[in-house]
Amino acid sequence: MDKITVLVVDDSAFMRKLICDFLSEEEEFEVIGTARNGFDAIKKIEQFDPSVVTMDVEMPIMNGIEALKEIMQRFPRPVIMLSSTTKEGAENTIHSLQLGAFDFITKPSGAISLDLYKVKDEIKKKVRAAKRANLGNNEQIKKTIKKLSTYSKMDVVREKRPIVQTGDTSKQKAFICIGTSTGGPRALQQVIPDFPSDLNAPIFIVQHMPAGFTKSLATRLDTLSNIHVKEAEDGEIVKNGVAYIAPGGFHLKVVKVGMTLAIKLDQSPLRNGHRPSVDVMFESVSELSDYKKIAVVMTGMGSDGAKGLTELKTAGNVKVIAESEETSVVFGMPKAAVRTNLVDTVENLENITKTVLKFLQS
Repeated sequence: MDKITVLVVDDSAFMRKLICDFLSEEEEFEVIGTARNGFDAIKKIEQFDPSVVTMDVEMPIMNGIEALKEIMQRFPRPVIMLSSTTKEGAENTIHSLQLGAFDFITKPSGAISLDLYKVKDEIKKKVRAAKRANLGNNEQIKKTIKKLSTYSKMDVVREKRPIVQTGDTSKQKAFICIGTSTGGPRALQQVIPDFPSDLNAPIFIVQHMPAGFTKSLATRLDTLSNIHVKEAEDGEIVKNGVAYIAPGGFHLKVVKVGMTLAIKLDQSPLRNGHRPSVDVMFESVSELSDYKKIAVVMTGMGSDGAKGLTELKTAGNVKVIAESEETSVVFGMPKAAVRTNLVDTVENLENITKTVLKFLQS
């Protein structure tokens, strides 16, 4: 069996040892080196050519974001970021995912987490999955990084159409719902900014992500997009031209309130190991009649969304798009969707927005 070779990068010797010890418990992993900062990491990657890198976000000399940019440009490979749950940590994590990091793990209690054992199984699971990741070709990765380099972290805001609240149901006859997981932030970054500012439909998004990170994701996407993007709030009235991202830790449902639609958030039990869950969102919107529905299942591990598609299709008036294996970082959720035989079309990531708009106009 070919071992999964791992480089562990962290400025804390204690954290490096903990992560190395966790991985060394399994025969399938081989820690082939450690590094104290991003600069050291780049030298070690050139020297050892690891198949997966775990990397702290906050480090001296060269931090994880700076190192990630250089890694993805010079020798792309799966990188798993270890992050704090602070506001700055969340923003840096979202930025790293959009730059091409495979996934992230939150440290339970700050930079030096004595209780890192709480995420030991998650570290192993994500390193295992990272080995099989599809990061795309080098040119695609370089193009993404170049596009993002034109923005500073949060300082460019696109001019957007003002949101006008209306109770006129003739203005709201369709909606889009998107489910994604691992690889999702980078995929959403390619799909959401391509929607026009006069989009005559709302978008509901479930991205598997813990509490504290979805707001930073929404802010980041709002910065890059023509439409408005925000973290969903319980009870708010739905408006066209707005994308609503389910907050980490809450299921997102859409309900009819009088002549309009509203967001309902709850903390009912996890589904498929997730809250928010794509199945819960899909099942919720399946109960809304008189609306054209477009469902999109993109990159992610597992099968969340597949069961919900059955209820959506049974209710009718829905078109379903699955991301292709070619562009999915992890072809788990889209594959499960395709296996239901309920998907109308399978599209490469760069064609998803165009296909959604075509379905809206048909």
